[in-house]
Amino acid sequence: MATIKEVIEKIEQLAPLPYQESYDNAGLQTGNPATDVSGVLVTLDCNEAVLEEALKKGCNLVVAHHPVIFKGIKQLTGGNYVERTIIQAIQNNIAIYAAHTNLDNVVQGVNTKIADKMGLQQQRILVNKPQTLMQLVTFVPVSSTEQVLQALHQAGAGNIGEYSNCSFQVQGTGRFLPSEQANPTIGKPGKAEEVAENRLEVIFPAHRQHAVMAALKKAHPYEEVAHYLYALENQNQEAGIGVLGELPKALSEEAFLAYLKSKMQLQGMRYTSVGARPIKKIAVCGGAGSFLIKDAIRQGADALVTGDVKYHEFFDADSKIMVADIGHYESEVFTKEIFYDVISKNFPNFAVYLSEVNTNPIRYTF
Repeated sequence: MATIKEVIEKIEQLAPLPYQESYDNAGLQTGNPATDVSGVLVTLDCNEAVLEEALKKGCNLVVAHHPVIFKGIKQLTGGNYVERTIIQAIQNNIAIYAAHTNLDNVVQGVNTKIADKMGLQQQRILVNKPQTLMQLVTFVPVSSTEQVLQALHQAGAGNIGEYSNCSFQVQGTGRFLPSEQANPTIGKPGKAEEVAENRLEVIFPAHRQHAVMAALKKAHPYEEVAHYLYALENQNQEAGIGVLGELPKALSEEAFLAYLKSKMQLQGMRYTSVGARPIKKIAVCGGAGSFLIKDAIRQGADALVTGDVKYHEFFDADSKIMVADIGHYESEVFTKEIFYDVISKNFPNFAVYLSEVNTNPIRYTF
């Protein structure tokens, strides 16, 4: 059997919790992480109907994209669907976990799923996330360099885009004077020592700091490990919002709209026209992505596919880009496939189900 905590750890390997936005509330919403999992139901939203489905299918864990607890709750009286959902989950021992903007902000997350559904090629993050990287500088005896490097890499240091095990090293001379109470690996207490050392530099995601430092201290031969830690302004190539990609071939506006409707299984959409200009380079952002209109224009996108665009925000397209509002639910409904793939791949001993409940509160008439 696997515990809820173990399932969460696999999800957060893909979508680290520190990548969520400051306003968000991703993570375990209800339930004891030490509980064994009987089955998992994956969904876009968690509400009362989804919990009923979980009960029928024998699932005690619901994994959702949208947190059911998003704002502060001051009472649990069943006065709205959020309170009723929480009460029902607790009464039936169902845990609810949400991976929200942390899943939006990673490669292979929400926006990559949309881009894949649309068949976009040459995909990359539209706007990379800054201030999420750190640099470690440390000093290691030449003979111990490889063992320390391997430990750092295994802890998550040294990944830059499509390259792994990245580091920089330069050799120099380390000098130190151990006290009489010291137990030096090299040299003797009370006697000055010089050692041929390598200065090692590696970059790592800030949320891996504890693991990287633990690995350094465990692998390093010295009693006291000299090191520097720096917070970086570099953009993180593995984290950010939106995806930019290209269609296999340029399409006319009419053909692109038909293509989009088919690929994303849409009933309809709202959009701005670009007239006769062909459409090939596409930016996508699941949920509410109108804040990316200017970024998409700057990067030469012919269209931005997103949801929840307000009337006045459509004016920001300024005839420079098609803004296609396909709906919040419609843009993110395939997110549950990400959860399904991660959980079923890593945990073959219990059932994982795609929710059959349509949680979209919006209905359409034409």
